[in-house]
Amino acid sequence: MRQGLARIIQNGLEVAQIREADSGAMLLALLRHQSSDVVLLDVTLPGRSGLDVLRQVKHERPRMPVLVLSVHPAEQYALRALRAGAAGYLTKDLAADELVNAVRLVVRGERYLTPAVARQLADALDKPSAKPHDELSDRELQVLSLLGAGKRMRQVAEELCLSYNTISTYRSRILTKLSLNTSTQLVRYALRHGLAD
Repeated sequence: MRQGLARIIQNGLEVAQIREADSGAMLLALLRHQSSDVVLLDVTLPGRSGLDVLRQVKHERPRMPVLVLSVHPAEQYALRALRAGAAGYLTKDLAADELVNAVRLVVRGERYLTPAVARQLADALDKPSAKPHDELSDRELQVLSLLGAGKRMRQVAEELCLSYNTISTYRSRILTKLSLNTSTQLVRYALRHGLAD
C-alpha cells in the first residue's frame, strides 16, 4: 500500500524524495533527522495509534503539514484527526488525483477537506455531539472498531502489537464508558453506529 501511494505521489508531483516508515517510532526518527514537506500518516499503526503519533509530530514540528489517511470512514476519525492537528483526512478509497491535490494544498499551508468531512465539521460546530463513543480515547475507539468487527481480543492484541491484558483493559473501559455489559452488546453498538472496522 505504501509503495502504491508513493508511486502516485511521485508521478503526480515529481517530488525529489519519498521516505517510508512502517511504524510511528520510525516516522518520528526520520523527522528528527531529515526535513520533509509533508507527512502522509495512517491512523492504524502497529503499537502506537496514528493519532498519538500525529500529536507527537505536531508537538515536535508544529508547522509540519500532516495528511491522515485511513481505511476508516470519516465519521470515525476525521474530527479527531483535525483536532489533533491534521491538515486533512482522506480515506484509502480515494482517487489518485484527489491524493495529489490534497498533498499540493497542505504543502501550500491550506487544509484539505472532502465534502463529507466538511459537513461533519460544520455539524460539530453547530451542535456538540451526544454520542457516548465520542468520549472514548483514540485507542479505545480503535479497539471498539476491531472488536465490533468480530475480531477476538487476541487478534486485536496482535494487530495493534499490544498485550492481551492491555486489550482486555481497553475492553473493560469501553464497556463502562458506553454503559454496556457484554461483548455482544459491544458488537451491536459498533454495528449500529457504523464503527465496526
